Amino acid sequence: MTGSTVSEGGGLPLPSPLSPAEAADLARRHGLTPLAGRPRLRSYVAQVWERRQFILTLSSGQSTARYQSNRLGQLWSLLNPALLVVSYFLIFGVLLRTSRGVDNFVGFLSIGVVLFGFSAAVIGAGSKALSSNVALVRALRFPRAALPISVAMTELIAALPALGLLLVLMPVLGEPIRVQWLLLPVSVLLQVLQITGLSLVGARLVDISRDLANLIPLFLRISRYLSGVFFSIATFSAGFPEPVGAVLRYQPFAVQLETARQSLMAEFPFEPQVWLASAGWSVGLFVVGFVVFWRGEGSYGRG
Repeated sequence: MTGSTVSEGGGLPLPSPLSPAEAADLARRHGLTPLAGRPRLRSYVAQVWERRQFILTLSSGQSTARYQSNRLGQLWSLLNPALLVVSYFLIFGVLLRTSRGVDNFVGFLSIGVVLFGFSAAVIGAGSKALSSNVALVRALRFPRAALPISVAMTELIAALPALGLLLVLMPVLGEPIRVQWLLLPVSVLLQVLQITGLSLVGARLVDISRDLANLIPLFLRISRYLSGVFFSIATFSAGFPEPVGAVLRYQPFAVQLETARQSLMAEFPFEPQVWLASAGWSVGLFVVGFVVFWRGEGSYGRG
């Protein structure tokens, strides 16, 4: 400690102010941490896990509130994908005839529309999770990764009725109920990991520059047309050189849809390499996204 100073009234000496180094040491000894500091990665992971109940409660509340102002309420979570399937079938199946190479094109299209719609919702909203909650970020101390993760959970809850609709629709379209259907939750889990990782990266980029938020819809639109939502990549890539076809077949969004179709549709047999590719993309993108987001933890809400 530094020396003392004499009070103006000539009484007892007053302690001199602490130096910055001494103040920092005192704070550390009493367990205080900087408000804008970035914890160690392991500690950050533990903090996110400790807030899991907060994430689930926030996600459930946001999902419930989504359609409260609409007369049909939660029914829109079924009507929206159903209307999109009908629209895309008329455009791509009837007018553009992209159904080549697929026997059950309605089932094929339904899976693509529901699952890619889920991906687009998570990435679109998750990328704005920080910019849309600036007041919360500035007012409370919590791991900011909880916000993009809660968006993924919100959209998953909102997508459950549409996923249930797929299970009802497949037998109606002639698909047999098989043991492979048990793989659908695995496929969806891998998808959740992948798109959560992408939304974490998006949230970091949008926090750096709000202008980048305008590029997210463009990225999703391009991905929609390259991932095989409306057409069979295997059929339409046959005219390309093999390296190009392989890139199209094994890019992240394409393997997402392919694993779901292998789960629910008999004409798409189980292919281990597709599931391994999906697992690799999912774990890799989630880890990269989490680390990229964590590295900016001390700067969020300061702009």
